[in-house]
Amino acid sequence: MEIFESIFSMNMLMITLRMAVPLVIASIGSVLCERSGIINLGIEGMMLIGAFGAVVGAHFTGIAWLGVLTGIIAGGLFGLIHAVLCIKFRTNQSVSGVGINIFASGLTIVLCRAIWESDGSSGSVAQISNVTVPGLSQIPILGQFFEKQSPFLYLTAVIVFVSWYVLYKTNIGLRLRTIGDHPKAAATAGVNVTKYRYVCVILCGMLCGLAGAYLSVDQSNLFVKEMVAGRGFMALAATIFGGWNPAGSLLASLLFAFAQGIRITVDLALPQRILQMVPYLLTLVVLIVFRRRAQGPQAAGDIKD
Repeated sequence: MEIFESIFSMNMLMITLRMAVPLVIASIGSVLCERSGIINLGIEGMMLIGAFGAVVGAHFTGIAWLGVLTGIIAGGLFGLIHAVLCIKFRTNQSVSGVGINIFASGLTIVLCRAIWESDGSSGSVAQISNVTVPGLSQIPILGQFFEKQSPFLYLTAVIVFVSWYVLYKTNIGLRLRTIGDHPKAAATAGVNVTKYRYVCVILCGMLCGLAGAYLSVDQSNLFVKEMVAGRGFMALAATIFGGWNPAGSLLASLLFAFAQGIRITVDLALPQRILQMVPYLLTLVVLIVFRRRAQGPQAAGDIKD
């Protein structure tokens, strides 16, 4: 009974929402990228460089939000690298993504040692403060969503709505979805396919950088090597499970975050290592089961147009 109450509690809900933030943001970036026809397996690395960039920015400026901006820029630069390799030089997209992950992992360790003389972590930096929304925080029960919450939580909601609206309610979204399925038809209709792809891949990198910044200057106040810890791959799984739809990615990310929350809040008579595996096992199951059933952008990975 106590376990049931722990799982279905307001505390569990709030933990799930906080843990879903980086997954949702990165998954939205993945949706935009793959809708343009570019596969991105480098989400993990882009999130990692964003987390590191945010700490570096906060370290040198003393302002956490400038650190977030630095993280976004760092992620965008890695997105640009992926875009140039895949679009201009037509490198194998999967290889490029894996290469970005490896490059980000090594680069952050080298730079961490250069700046803080440590291979494992950075020094402490300024941290994003929680906010309380006046008035709304006084609402019974629902007021907890607006009291001492991360501003990233509200920013994530805005990103989900804006991306869904643009993708399904505007001409830009229609063109983007056409590019993902029939790039030659889009080009024939006068759409600059290359431009759309560059913008989407860079936006993906920026969103991944934002997601990484959340981990380093909001959830904590320092950078730790490999601190993304597989969340990039969870975000990719959420993209597939969510049907390459921002709303679907939100729901899938909440599911993965819920699995992470169970490990933290529920006292189960299982070894800790088994509990730590739950979110990743769920990710594997989703990829195996839904990858075959899901119908993604038909031209994803194909840039022969």
